[in-house]
Amino acid sequence: MKTASVTPLVPGRGAAARGLRIAMVAPPYFTLPPIGYGGIEVVVAGLVDELVERGHLITLLGAGRNGTRAQTFLSTYAEPPAEKLGEALPEVVHAARVGELLADCDVDLIHDHTLAGPLLARGRHVPTVVTVHGPATGDVGDLYRALGDSVRLISISDSQRASAPDLPWLATVHNAIPVSTFPFQVEKDDVALFLGRFHPEKAPHLAIDAARAVGLPIVLAGKCSEPVEREYFAREIEPRLGPDVEIFGVADADQKRRLLARACCLLFPICWEEPFGLVMIEAMACGTPVVAFRRGAVPEIVVDGVTGVIVDEPGELPDAIRLARRLDPHDCRAHVEQHFSTASMVTGYELAYRRLLDEERGSSPAASASR
Repeated sequence: MKTASVTPLVPGRGAAARGLRIAMVAPPYFTLPPIGYGGIEVVVAGLVDELVERGHLITLLGAGRNGTRAQTFLSTYAEPPAEKLGEALPEVVHAARVGELLADCDVDLIHDHTLAGPLLARGRHVPTVVTVHGPATGDVGDLYRALGDSVRLISISDSQRASAPDLPWLATVHNAIPVSTFPFQVEKDDVALFLGRFHPEKAPHLAIDAARAVGLPIVLAGKCSEPVEREYFAREIEPRLGPDVEIFGVADADQKRRLLARACCLLFPICWEEPFGLVMIEAMACGTPVVAFRRGAVPEIVVDGVTGVIVDEPGELPDAIRLARRLDPHDCRAHVEQHFSTASMVTGYELAYRRLLDEERGSSPAASASR
């Protein structure tokens, strides 16, 4: 593989003499930043904007319009195929078009946030780093094993990385948000909130049961468009509907912030090993504590008894809600500002980029440390 010429980075300050030239590949289903649903797109948009602020040159490849500060935007779809989310073919088409567009790009590295895109990494003259935004086990893990040394992976939590320790991990970088854009509110309404997909893995039916057990109304906001989501809604949510349950639908960026800020707690009763869970840091940024199961990355994100309450069984959720309502909103906000700001995430990625390019040059660990 051809080595890239790059000036060593100063962590937190971008490039010492010049910025890196980075091709950033986003998923094709939503614009950046997304108008409504789109967790990965929120992270990628924040990453792009902060990298540009630090002096890097970003070529963003995505769908629809560009709402980021990327100096160059290359579109694969005039309109994002959001209605086909969950289908494989749109991302395969996106990857093929990205491969064609990248042929004319002069960059130091490619940072891919898609599932199909890394299939084109083998034989490139510049290195490819992939952020794994979903599970790293099962068929997905087998995909990355088959790609061998053609890519290096970034995990978004220690939990995700530990689930498949044999994969070619480069670093762990937690997701982050632009904290200042989230309204902080101390006085809360007497209402609980569920914000996420209507999916068995997210288990909003358990959120309804827990809120009802403590006499709290609950608002459920999220996506319900894929067949599995619609089937789950009919089976588990519809029988639980009542005057204390409000189905909000998909919340756009402004609506989401208002819902998070006024809720007395966010219920996050996940029933799978979720690798991150962006909504948790969004809630805490608004001063809203999180009540969640001890699954996936939850213990890495929520400080039990300080910024939320972590439990193991559905029967523990009502008491957890009561405890969470006594927590200090200021602690929630401070935790996100300290650990999950966009600035800290980008510093992590800058260090990962430098490590990757040092490896490409064949430099020793000692030389990398001295730089």
